[in-house]
Amino acid sequence: MKNKTIDLIGWILFTISAVGFCISSIGSFWAMFGSVFFLVACIVFMIPFLRKDK
Repeated sequence: MKNKTIDLIGWILFTISAVGFCISSIGSFWAMFGSVFFLVACIVFMIPFLRKDK
């Protein structure tokens, strides 16, 4: 497996865990804030993997 593929799988797993944290933190403002921030950060890090190379 290529390193890029392994990195992408890792970021997908991080994103899934961030969604789980968001679900588990319903009702707690600060926990939800941190979970959403973590989810957005994971998505931002995945952008280079999902963009087409020119």
